[in-house]
Amino acid sequence: MIKEERRKAKKRKNILQTILAVLIVIAFCVVIVLTVFKVKHVEVEGNKLYDSKVIEKAVLNDEYSWNSLYVFLKYKFVDSDKLPFVDTLEISLKNPRTLHITVYEKGIMGYLYVPSISKNAYFDKDGIVVETSSREIEGTPQILGIDCKKIVLYEKLPVPKDRLHELLVLTQALKRNKLIPDSITYGGADEPELSYDKVRVEMGSLNLLTQKVERLSRLLPEVSGMEGTLHLENWTEETTNIVFDRKNVPKKDEKKS
Repeated sequence: MIKEERRKAKKRKNILQTILAVLIVIAFCVVIVLTVFKVKHVEVEGNKLYDSKVIEKAVLNDEYSWNSLYVFLKYKFVDSDKLPFVDTLEISLKNPRTLHITVYEKGIMGYLYVPSISKNAYFDKDGIVVETSSREIEGTPQILGIDCKKIVLYEKLPVPKDRLHELLVLTQALKRNKLIPDSITYGGADEPELSYDKVRVEMGSLNLLTQKVERLSRLLPEVSGMEGTLHLENWTEETTNIVFDRKNVPKKDEKKS
């Protein structure tokens, strides 16, 4: 009986020692986490439209964000505050005191000025309005001749489906070929006119868009610095002449290719 009681007492002692050891380890880990994992530096890369401080503020957005391990683990399970131009943010630990934020921004295709709110509405590759603001972002074409009376943030532009599809196809093709214009205007013919400084480009139908963009990429450098209109609206695979109507220059000086 005494032997059995001694055995049980020893077992209880071992259990208590194990629990104590675990608590000590946990306490040690807590001390390490609280004293070592402190945010001292934040590195941001991939951002072009947003300042690094804006990104940092969006990530370090609560009372526990001073702890780098907490921030790292938090964004493994929780999305960051929504930033209009940002698709995703990746948070990593470069070391216990340095957070590294990689920004993947959305592809902004263009913007429209909306008189009812006196702001510009920026839209992405899916036609979703990602921001309304007063700023004008360099390298983003303004869309003219398309009216939107009401804009809802994070919803599609309220324009006819066919027109929106055409606009997105055109802007994406131009962006892929690094031919982003100053503006895209839909006029009386309801066909897009591109503006590059003093050069206007009449695109006509977009049935042969790929071929027209290819020709445009070759011709635009040749007319750079000039003033006039490059006519692509009548170009076909059979009729390949492209006329450049130079302003205030006689017809004999027209450029053909």
